[in-house]
Amino acid sequence: MIGSIPTAVWVSKGFFGIDIRDYGSGNAGATNTYRILGSKWGTFVMIVDMLKGVIATSLYILLPYYLTDQWDRTNLMIGLGLASVLGHIFPLWAGFKGGKGVATLFGMALAIQPLVAVCCVGVFLLVLYLTRFVSLSSILAGVSFMVFILFVFNEKETLYRVFAVIVALMIVLTHQKNISRILKGTESKVPILKYRDRRKQRKRNL
Repeated sequence: MIGSIPTAVWVSKGFFGIDIRDYGSGNAGATNTYRILGSKWGTFVMIVDMLKGVIATSLYILLPYYLTDQWDRTNLMIGLGLASVLGHIFPLWAGFKGGKGVATLFGMALAIQPLVAVCCVGVFLLVLYLTRFVSLSSILAGVSFMVFILFVFNEKETLYRVFAVIVALMIVLTHQKNISRILKGTESKVPILKYRDRRKQRKRNL
C-alpha cells in the first residue's frame, strides 16, 4: 500500500491537471516526470518514491523479534521492500499502471545496505554524466547492485543474493523499450549537461 502511492500521477493531476501517463514514455515515475514537468517536480517525485522504499522496508521495527535476529530481519526487509516495489509498478490507487520501480528499489537498498546503495548511486551518476541516458544509468546501476552484492561485498545471506539477481533482471526487463530505443538511437537524453554541450558546439564551430 505504501509502494502504491502514485506520486507522479498525483503531482501531475493535482498541479498540472494532466495524467503523466498520457505523455512521454507513459510511465508514472521520476524520469518521465523530469522530462514532462521539469527538474523540480522530477526530483520531488524521485525523493518521495525513494522514501516509499525506505519506509516500507523499515517497518520491521514494529516487530520486536526482528530487532535482534539479523538474518530474519534481512529476509523480512527484503520481503517488505519487494512489496513496496511491486506496489509502485502496479499501484492499487492508480489502476495498476505505475512506474518502473527504480527509485523505490534504491530506497529499499538504502534501508537494507546503505553502502551498496551509495556505490550504485555512484555508478548511476557516472553513467548519467557520460551518456545523459537516465534509462541506461538505471540499468547499469541495477546490474552493478547485483555485482556488488555477489562479488564485491560477497554477502552471505542466500535470500539477499537471490534478491540482487532479481533486481538486476527486473530492471532490465522493465527497461526493454528503453534498450530498444538506445540501440536505435531514438532514446531521449536529459539536458543536465546542456551548458557543457553548448560550449563544445561553439568550439567545434570555431
